[in-house]
Amino acid sequence: MKKKRRFNHVSKTDINKISTFEHQYPIDILGAKVDKKIHSVRIITFLPKAINAYIKTKHVSIQLDRISTGNIYSAVIENTDIVPEYTIHFEDEDGNEFAFHDPYNFPIEFSDYDEHLFAEGNHNRIYEKLGAHKRKILGKQGVMFTLWAPNAKAVALAGEFNSWTPGMFPMQKLTANGIWGLFIPGINDGVQYKFAVKDNHGNIVMKTDPFAFESELRPSNASIISSLNGFKWTDKKWINKRKKTIKYKTPISIYELHLGTWKKDFGANEWGFKNYRDLAHEIVEYVNLMGYTHIELLPVMEHPLDNSWGYQVVNYYAPSSRYGTPQDFMYFVNHCHLNGIGVILDWVPGHFPTDAHGLAKFDGTAQFEYSNPLKSYHKDWGTLIFDYGKNEVRNFLIANALFWIDKYHIDGLRVDAVASMLYLDYSKNDGEWEPNIYGGNENLEAIEFLKRLNDTVHREFPGILTIAEESTSWHGITKPSYTGGLGFDMKWNMGWMHDTLFYFSQDPVYRKFHHNKITFSLWYSFNEDYLLPLSHDEVVHGKKSLIDKMSGDLWQRFANLKLLYGMMFGHPGKKLNFMTNDIAQYLEWNSNGELNWDVLEIEHNKKFNLFFRDIAHLYRKQPALFEVDFKSNGFRWLDFKDADNSVLAFARFSADNKETIIFTFNMTPVIRTNYVFGVPQKGIYREILNSDAVEYGGSGVGNLGEIIAEEIPHQDFLYSIKVTLPPLAVNVFKLDNPNDPVELSS
Repeated sequence: MKKKRRFNHVSKTDINKISTFEHQYPIDILGAKVDKKIHSVRIITFLPKAINAYIKTKHVSIQLDRISTGNIYSAVIENTDIVPEYTIHFEDEDGNEFAFHDPYNFPIEFSDYDEHLFAEGNHNRIYEKLGAHKRKILGKQGVMFTLWAPNAKAVALAGEFNSWTPGMFPMQKLTANGIWGLFIPGINDGVQYKFAVKDNHGNIVMKTDPFAFESELRPSNASIISSLNGFKWTDKKWINKRKKTIKYKTPISIYELHLGTWKKDFGANEWGFKNYRDLAHEIVEYVNLMGYTHIELLPVMEHPLDNSWGYQVVNYYAPSSRYGTPQDFMYFVNHCHLNGIGVILDWVPGHFPTDAHGLAKFDGTAQFEYSNPLKSYHKDWGTLIFDYGKNEVRNFLIANALFWIDKYHIDGLRVDAVASMLYLDYSKNDGEWEPNIYGGNENLEAIEFLKRLNDTVHREFPGILTIAEESTSWHGITKPSYTGGLGFDMKWNMGWMHDTLFYFSQDPVYRKFHHNKITFSLWYSFNEDYLLPLSHDEVVHGKKSLIDKMSGDLWQRFANLKLLYGMMFGHPGKKLNFMTNDIAQYLEWNSNGELNWDVLEIEHNKKFNLFFRDIAHLYRKQPALFEVDFKSNGFRWLDFKDADNSVLAFARFSADNKETIIFTFNMTPVIRTNYVFGVPQKGIYREILNSDAVEYGGSGVGNLGEIIAEEIPHQDFLYSIKVTLPPLAVNVFKLDNPNDPVELSS
């Protein structure tokens, strides 16, 4: 091995900053530097665990000499003004040997334009710049790492490639607003890494990459380099159709599910997690059988705990590794699309957990969260609130929404806990919050964020759904932002959900005293574009399963549950059901277990499941039930006043008024014969569904298939029908002569 000449022109200050992991511009010091005065190349490297080190070129090996107590090494290649290709080799104190190309000889790609867009919050594809991305630089394949950490004292890369040594690969500070970067040659997909972040108090925390596309399987939590390549999409026909779809005029019936508890397979692994690919085939087969149009997944973004529901997201850009790789999740979405099923993701931009490896205090300060403690903490969930006033934080979130649509072809986002974002005093007592600049309780920054989110998503990806889980009377959730609204496509109708579930929990004897609970929603149904949810939130934490909420004995409970779904599928608004509901699971949902599929062996459940399937398919086939959901001209009461008998009836109309569907409801266990309703048109009304049919577990009372409207005025109508109302039943009738015009009044 050739002896090297000592060559030490590095200042003590720089040596100290490098060795103590405080240098913000390590590329200025480390790597190979040409000194034309002495016709030589100087190489300096930081090897904190080395006991013996050398560099190796194509022709020679040169010993590296330690030039400081901080394990900074130097070597000189003489008689050249050109930096040769070389590798650094060293042995650590445990006898392990390492070799790598010097990262400090490569330029870092992050343009002024990228910096400008990110700083103003408008870089919609920032996920293609920040994070870990495969690049070829100066002829070498490797990975470019970039990170936003504006208040960090120093940042370094740690991973399998450097034995997880904090400070060994310090990153270069590239911009005034805190973008750091470093190119590591010779590494590829599958390599694990983290960022070692040193704050201004000297603390070093190992952080996962906020823009990582893949994460290590818990309980480990390293980020994993992933280029998202290797999957061939075949859903172009679906995507093109989605762009042209008029979403307001289409049936939307969503199956809300949690992947970890839908079905388990303990033969696959000790936790029973099934792979995204296996789940795709089983779930698609089931949702198509049951008549759903979409599935909605409780958050699949990486989160720490198995028994959580996924709402405490740590890695916003990584699908959970519990169920496979990013490519496995791509397969899941693609398979859904090939079989006519849309995919909606629960998305959580309202808060994030305090896990040390995540976003909390990322650079030692409140980087992603509000710095004001009166704005930054959700005491209900023990989480932190994003600072929507920071351009970069808004950019992180909006780009994340676009990312799932762009890279995973997602069809929509259900935005979680919107109310908690809109109100500064959400779930807070006096003294725990402070008003906005106008003295109000509205979070003005969150409002502007949500408007920009919806405007950007709909501009970039036409046909995408954005749905707000919002529980208050905030006006304009689904109105365009240019009119002062927030711009969502739909809002969960929480009022309908609570009132309806309360009503069906009452004994029929007392329902006449609560008649307004079942009719009130139609007074406001067209103020927003609503989705009717019976979600996971309603079947946990002592709230009982859906079947257990119903009143009466077992037969009555199932009859009431069918009535409930008659109301849901007839009522204006799109639909959502959690996965336990359509099988009438008796137990509450348990996020540690799996769905109780064995209940379908029980006769009552099997027949109810058949009823649900039939009414869900009926909903999809009849334009009157979905074409005019958000305007009053698609709905008309036939009778909402008969509280004493707990009877209701209404009509639904198609957009062209050529289809009329009538729903009648008897909310008591008493058979009512020759019950008269006024109707808007004459003709034959065929009975197309009867929840009291024997095949659905009912008593078999009905109307022999049809009824005929007579020219006998009743209430506000010119025509009327006499109907037999079975006990605790919904009956659905379709007018046979749809070309006659609708007579709206006498």
